[in-house]
This record gives sequence, C-alpha cells and structure tokens, in this order.
Amino acid sequence: MLSVLVSGLAIGALYAATALAYNVMYSTSKVLSVTTGHLCMLGGVFGAWFIGNLGLPVLVGLVGAIAVGALFGWITEIVGVRRVLARSDEHLWLLSTLALATIVQQAVGLWWGTEPRPFPRLIPQDFSAGLADQKYWLPIATVLVMAAGLELFYRRTLWGKLFQATSEDAFAARARGIPTDRVRSFSYLLAGALGGLAGFAAGQLTFAFFALGLTLTLNGFIALAVGGLGSNIGALVGGAALGLLSAFATYFFGGEYQQTIAVGLLMVVLLVQPEGLFGAKRVRPV
Repeated sequence: MLSVLVSGLAIGALYAATALAYNVMYSTSKVLSVTTGHLCMLGGVFGAWFIGNLGLPVLVGLVGAIAVGALFGWITEIVGVRRVLARSDEHLWLLSTLALATIVQQAVGLWWGTEPRPFPRLIPQDFSAGLADQKYWLPIATVLVMAAGLELFYRRTLWGKLFQATSEDAFAARARGIPTDRVRSFSYLLAGALGGLAGFAAGQLTFAFFALGLTLTLNGFIALAVGGLGSNIGALVGGAALGLLSAFATYFFGGEYQQTIAVGLLMVVLLVQPEGLFGAKRVRPV
C-alpha cells in the first residue's frame, strides 16, 4: 500500500507540473493549449537522447531538455495561438494547438520510435532503492521547486507583475504601455521551460515515450480543473489527488479503470464546485 501511495504522489507531481504550465500560459492569453503535455514529453525524450544516445553530461542534458521545451512553447504561441487570437475571439485555438500537438507527436514517433525507452539514471551515486528511489522523489521535489519559483517570480520580479497585469485586464495593460504580445510570448516560453524540466525529472518514472503528451495534456487539465484554474496551490493539490486516485484505482480495480476514474473525478468536482477547489468565482458585471 505504501508503494501505491509513493508512486501515486510521484505521477501526481507530473500532473501538477503540467497544470502549472497550463496556468502560466493561461494567465496571459486565456488559452488552454493542447500542446501542454507535449512540453513534458519533449523534455523526457530529448533528455534521454542527449544523455543516453549522445553521451552528454546530465547537466548539459537538463539544459538541453529545458531549451527544447522552451522552444516548443514559443513555437506554440507563434504558430498555434498568436494569429488565432489576433483574428478571432472564438476558441479556434483549440483546433490550432491540437493540430500542432498532433504534428509534433507524430514527428517524434517517426524519429524516436513508438516504443517506450528507458531514461538514464540522473544521479549515478544515488544508492537509494525501492520507495526511496530517485525516480519517485525527483518529480515531487521538482514540482515543489517549480511552484515556489513561480510564486517568487510573480511577487518579486517585474515580469511577474507584468504577467499579473496582463492576466487581470489585457486591454488596460496595453493602454498603460505594457507590451502584452511580448508578455504572452514570454509566458509560453516560460511554460515550455517548466514542462521540459518536469518531463526530464520524471523521465525515469514515465520512460521516454512519444505518446505521453496527450495523456499528460488530459490529466494535467483534470488536475487544473480540480484544483482551480489560475491557482498554483490548486494545481499541486489537484495533481496529487489525481495521481493518488489513479494509483489506488489501478491497485484495486486494474489499469483499465484508471482513466475512467480520473475523468469521473473531474465530473464530480465540476458538478459540486465548478470553479475547482481553490479557483475564484467569476462575477460578471451587469
């Protein structure tokens, strides 16, 4: 039972990291990009390629994985979001980001292969095993550092305050001289870097697998909806809850019920508290 708890928290940390990336992008664009889970997938695949195939040091592989995630996040904003938002207020970004996610997933599958590959050990001198293995505690530690770093970024830096201003009212921010297009582009780059970092840290747990992106996109969104859109604390709580529920569902009922129970959790939360556990209720001025 303890092993189920630990593995559930570890995979829940990856869901929470995906939800954090969702929040960063949504804060400046009000877009929930379907490419979010693919940021983590690219971090895992390219991290394995840099370290395992090219033989680069772990630190270089980490920087490379973050850079690939950041680049794809930036491309997402340019290709899938920018022109759609400029020409329409409808949710057509759902189709454009889905198309981009599909293209990237298939391209990675053709290049990397369609079978999951083992991820290299990141800390060779780590003698821990079993439940204390690095594949469990690395994702958990990483997502906690990510959440704390985002909190400091929003509270203590100028760019963080620009993010908040754009999130509150993009039109008013633009009227005050804030380059909202540049802020939005930077938010996608930052979200991509966070996704690449999360995928790299969780690579030993999930393996380097080209089809991981859509799974993380869905489960990250469920964690986001459960915790509350825009809340980083909610992302952590929602990710942990979903990870634990999925792990216990697999343990008691089998893996075939895992996704059904995860989606069931989303439905229950949306019916009982549509704004999520930590989400703010939206009031429409009349």
